[in-house]
Amino acid sequence: MFYTATSLDGFIATSDDSLAWLLTRAQDEDGPLNYTEFFRDVGAMAMGSTTYEWVINHEFKDKDPADWVWPYSIPGWVFTHRELPVIPNSTITFVRDEVGPVHQQMVEAAAGQNVWIVGGGDLAGQFADAGLLDELIVYLAPVTLGAGKPLMPRHLELKVEEVGRNGEFACARYSVVR
Repeated sequence: MFYTATSLDGFIATSDDSLAWLLTRAQDEDGPLNYTEFFRDVGAMAMGSTTYEWVINHEFKDKDPADWVWPYSIPGWVFTHRELPVIPNSTITFVRDEVGPVHQQMVEAAAGQNVWIVGGGDLAGQFADAGLLDELIVYLAPVTLGAGKPLMPRHLELKVEEVGRNGEFACARYSVVR
């Protein structure tokens, strides 16, 4: 499952990986398709290296690495071909493999709950290409960026399952059409 936000013109981050445009938007924590309810059903997560670095650069800015605390208790996999900083005592596993071989490990770790593809769009697309992406929940922000990191940089057929408004966002849940 890919749960994310996008600009009206389809970008999840600016060209320089900024989310400033997103972090100023109001949403209802109890509204439709909210994060708290979504996360209750998540048992494992996957993210790309750029998303992982964004978390480090924004959650731990100006903190000593010894004081870093990973904000998630669920197991996570970071797909990367680079050496990245390690967060002490985190549940993160760094992998260089394709998504297919790692997916089964994530499903087993999730123990019947969802596997969350955190970001980015290319990683979610790799799961889709392998037939391993079943659902997208997308928050659509009332802003255009003109360029940046695309929501889904490939063709994907979807079926609308649910729509709503949450604060400043239009939000929708889609199933992947196989």
